[in-house]
Amino acid sequence: MLKNKTILVAGAGGLLGTRLVTTLVDQGARVIAADVDIHSMMERLETSLTGDCLANVTGIQLDLNASVQVKSFFSMVMGLDGAVNCAYPRNKKYGAKFFDVELDDFNENVSLHLGASFLFMQQCAAYFQRERKPFSLVNISSIYGVIAPKFDIYNNTPMTMPVEYAAIKSALLHLSKYLTSYVSDSHFRSNSVSPGGIFDNQSALFVEEYKKHCLGKGMLDIDDVIGSIVFLLSDSSKYLNGQNLIVDDGFSL
Repeated sequence: MLKNKTILVAGAGGLLGTRLVTTLVDQGARVIAADVDIHSMMERLETSLTGDCLANVTGIQLDLNASVQVKSFFSMVMGLDGAVNCAYPRNKKYGAKFFDVELDDFNENVSLHLGASFLFMQQCAAYFQRERKPFSLVNISSIYGVIAPKFDIYNNTPMTMPVEYAAIKSALLHLSKYLTSYVSDSHFRSNSVSPGGIFDNQSALFVEEYKKHCLGKGMLDIDDVIGSIVFLLSDSSKYLNGQNLIVDDGFSL
């Protein structure tokens, strides 16, 4: 579906990003894999890809909160057909329960994640306006950008659904629509994917409670989300614009 396309993946060293890069290469794409920690990213990619496939990946260090660096990259890069932002910047106090969140930490986390996403989206649009060739941007939101948290699934666990996360992911959805309307060109597409919970060795109790709100699968595997991203990057979705694909096994129903 993506043969001969060049796709930028930001946050390519993370759980979703690493698997996405592998899939994009399998689909015939050339990938620019970007992460704030290039060494860890390349170590993960080298264990996921064979030598021949790795030749289709260009790794770069990119901090999405470094405005000068991001703008410089987009001003020089050539031949992009699309981009996916899998980055998840946050500070060390991220994840506190609601009444334990300090205003400074809330502001910093929103700035780090939503601010970086804004810059990335802005520069993707600037790239399109310069190059005037079809471009597909995919933003990663969440079901908790769409619905209120179901806090009962966190009972008797040390986990919570961070308030910053809800604020950021809901804002991303509207920012994507704003960008689509502002650019106002069917050749520039900005869409989102909102996954349900992705399994990453959470406790058995949490996984069991989460599954009660789903239709059978429960928590998702990474591969359950990848197909929607590939679809949005491909020409099969060429007139899908400003939309949000929810992949959650019915959790948000």
